[in-house]
Amino acid sequence: METLITDFLVIGSGVAGLRAAVELARAGDVWVVTKDEVAESSTEYAQGGVAVALSDEDRVGIHFEDTIKAGDGLCREEAVRVLVEEGPERILELIRWGAEFDKKGTKLDFTLEAAHTRKRVLHAHGDSTGKEIERVLINRVKQFENIKRMPFSMGMELIVKNGKCCGAYVVHKKRLLRIVARATVLATGGGGQIFARTTNPSVATADGMAMALRAGAVLEDMEFIQFHPTVLYAPGAPQFLLSEAMRGEGGVLRNIYGERFMERYHPDQELAPRDVVSRAIISEMVKTKSTHVYLDLTHLDGAFLKRRFPRIYRTCLMYDLDITRDRIPVSPAAHYTMGGVKTDTMGRTSIKGLFAAGEVACTGVHGANRLASNSLLEGLVYGARAGRAAVEEALKETDLKDVLVAESIDSFGNIEEIADVRTRLRRVMWERVGIIRCNESLSIARKELERLRPITEKNYLTRQELELKNMINTAEVVTESAIQRRCSIGAHYRSDFKEKASCFYHTLVRYDDGRINISRELLKEDS
Repeated sequence: METLITDFLVIGSGVAGLRAAVELARAGDVWVVTKDEVAESSTEYAQGGVAVALSDEDRVGIHFEDTIKAGDGLCREEAVRVLVEEGPERILELIRWGAEFDKKGTKLDFTLEAAHTRKRVLHAHGDSTGKEIERVLINRVKQFENIKRMPFSMGMELIVKNGKCCGAYVVHKKRLLRIVARATVLATGGGGQIFARTTNPSVATADGMAMALRAGAVLEDMEFIQFHPTVLYAPGAPQFLLSEAMRGEGGVLRNIYGERFMERYHPDQELAPRDVVSRAIISEMVKTKSTHVYLDLTHLDGAFLKRRFPRIYRTCLMYDLDITRDRIPVSPAAHYTMGGVKTDTMGRTSIKGLFAAGEVACTGVHGANRLASNSLLEGLVYGARAGRAAVEEALKETDLKDVLVAESIDSFGNIEEIADVRTRLRRVMWERVGIIRCNESLSIARKELERLRPITEKNYLTRQELELKNMINTAEVVTESAIQRRCSIGAHYRSDFKEKASCFYHTLVRYDDGRINISRELLKEDS
């Protein structure tokens, strides 16, 4: 097996991974491994924007309170404070590096999104904010000769020796490489692809979460999946996200009879938290026996909509929908994983030498329900922090010789009918572990996942097989965590346990002899 030795290994190339790489490059050689093109990540598709307290009417303290409130009692206050206090500097840094956020005159143009009490969401080119941030970070990375990129490569397993992560086994063009590093940063994004309906790109298969779990790391709060309320629902159309900013700019929701309905569910109506809006839409779909509701912007100025949402306007036109004239059919889809690999506020995991940042990680910033547009900011802030912490730890390491004799992997399997198995997995997760859960539905999912578990007990050399293995591992953790949390809070809603009183704890997940072991970390005394 070919062995590559470096100072730092970053797995993933979204906002968190690239920002970590920039930080790491100041102290040594960096390899950035990504299983597709470097730009292919959830960051690339982030439309709505990035939330930051930089406007004249806003304050860091207000952003803090809005985030805490959206998290429904499960946010870690220290992590949120880090996010909102360091966020402005990270955004100003991006601007110095060339980021072109939209402006109104000479000032930055901020918009309002659900659960924010101030206009604090920056956007770029109307609705392509993530793409702009990715562009700037990729250009920044290119300025460092000691950052090397390895596209179309996939992390298979982390290398852990004597309790320390020393890199990873990576599949590169069907060859197995061993990359040995003083510190490793996971930035692989989320796992929306475990659900049949998701806004996430095809690369979001929970790889980092599953790799960390198998390596012995602690995962946290994996039951909390955010479902975005407004995703395009049209024959032949992709599951295209329709930004929360569309409702922030005045878009309204109507059922198939043309009736506005959100006032029946929450005083903030269309700008209620995402979990509330998603459940309201599902309720209306059940009542009206329909597959969708409508997002209506036809009462707004058409020229403004084309200018504000150019990407969405062009995409919808491809499916014969003119957002300035037509109501847009929408229904919810899995969007963001609030849980992940448990870290502290410096990105340190429970394994020495292993760090995590971005959606793959769980710092406690999002609690039970992520505040809209906080994710890009989290990637920037905690990507930089994980990079700094990894540098500090790597400086203590001087000898990697013992890692070079680590056991190699030489036994591989194959999965027959992989497309059918993947479809079955995604369907059961969407139908049984989706927006509204109960013991009966979750138990059905558990039994189906138990039948798929043998797939996870082998190693594979193709991306499709590795992804499916990771998806099954993660789906089991999500399902088991949801079964164990017998209450409803934030994005986790149990129709058979609707009360919140007993819900104030974090779910911790470890592997114990290949089986899921769940424990609790109390946040505060249950009432």
